[in-house]
Order: sequence, then C-alpha cells, then structure tokens
Amino acid sequence: MTRVMGILNATPDSFSDGGQFANRQRALRHALDMVAAGADIIDVGGESTRPGARAVEADEELDRVVPVIEAIAAESDVTISVDTSKPQVMEAAVSAGAAMINDVQALRGNGPLATAARLGVPVCLMHMQGQPRDMQADPRYADVVADVGGFLKDRARACEAAGIPGDRILLDPGFGFGKTLQHNLELFRALPRLCRLGYPLLVGVSRKSMLGALTGRPVEQRLAGSVAAAVMAARLGAAVVRVHDVAETVDALKVAEALSD
Repeated sequence: MTRVMGILNATPDSFSDGGQFANRQRALRHALDMVAAGADIIDVGGESTRPGARAVEADEELDRVVPVIEAIAAESDVTISVDTSKPQVMEAAVSAGAAMINDVQALRGNGPLATAARLGVPVCLMHMQGQPRDMQADPRYADVVADVGGFLKDRARACEAAGIPGDRILLDPGFGFGKTLQHNLELFRALPRLCRLGYPLLVGVSRKSMLGALTGRPVEQRLAGSVAAAVMAARLGAAVVRVHDVAETVDALKVAEALSD
C-alpha cells in the first residue's frame, strides 16, 4: 500500500498552514495526531517553499526544526524526514532523530550531496525549475515529462555515484514547483512513465494551487480534491503521498485498495 507522509511546517509563512505549528508543543501534538491517524512518515520543514517565499538563514531553520524533531523522536518511533536543502540542517536533523532527507533542490549546490551520502539515510530528490521566489514566473519546457524525468534520472545517478544506494533514493516530480497547471496535469498523467525510471515516486499535491484551479476552491477548502489526487497518485504508482490531511487520506487509500482487489 502507498505510504502516507504527513506534512509538518514549522514555519510562519507556508502557503496552507503557515504559523499554525511554529510553536514546538503545538507542532509535537500535530505530529503525534498524524501518527495516530496513520502517517508512516512525518516531514518536518523549517523553510517555506511556496511561490515567492523568502530564503531563511541556516541558524533560523535549525532553531525551527531541530527541537521539533527531537521532541517527535522522544515520543514516537515514526520515521521522521527533514525537508531542507542545507547541509548543516541535514546533519543536525539526522543527529536529532531524522531518518530521511527531503530536498526540493535534489541535493544540488555546494555540500548537500556529500553530506547526505555521509549521513547514510534515504533521500528524496525533487524537480524544481527556478527558485521559490521566481519559479512560477512563466515556466517553460520543451517536453515537461521528458525534461523532468531526465533531470530526476540524472540526479539519481549522481547520488549513486556519490555512494547513496539506489534503494535509498525516492523521486518527486515537484508538482507546482516551476510548472503551470497544464504541466502539472501532464506530469500527473505520466506517473506510470516516471515510475519506470526505477525509483519509488513521492507525490505531493495536497491543497496546492493546481487543485484550486481545477475546483475553484480556496486553499482551506481543498480537502476533497487533495484526497482524490492522493488516491489517483497511488493508483498510478506513487510509493508515497505527501499530505496535510492524514486521516482522510489514509481512509481513502484503504477503501480504494480494498475495492480494487
């Protein structure tokens, strides 16, 4: 069955729940609630990657995520993922109890790849065109599926060359990260093709603007669309779905699996 990754944004400015879980105790309670609801992984992030988001210094990101990871690890044996692109945050997060690195930059830049390889934990590599502050400014592709697939395959090979085993690599097409609605739809329909790259796929579309464009609903009213997309992603081969609404997604996946047997 597809695994469920619960989103925990320890940030003041994330697009859907910014500020709700910046408090350590509130973040811990939410994480434990998601575990009780069936989350297999809790993904803790300290820097918003919404369109237009400002960059965060490493010290600030460390202050946001490390205490939360420590608190979750002390209360639960759930797998904890750290959503970061900074080597020093990766290092501190794994020391605090994180067992996975989820990087929207796909371990590019000065240091992340070597750090992740040395830490020896699974990694998720995401595709993004541009940076959060400008990624939605007229994104273009020759062929979005071929371009994204080629990028992800190249990054996976770079990870393996650096010493990260293939069975510790996940790929994320990066829905909404430098992509129009049409790009997102083409990528979603092509999930079976992306699965053939040979690595598990992580799909994150929960509450995103593509669902708003399809339904006409604001972010706080996208539960039904988010759950439908998660079920479809699972049916098309996603190994992990990254979601805000864990209980509803877990229930829907259970029903969909039972009805398809």
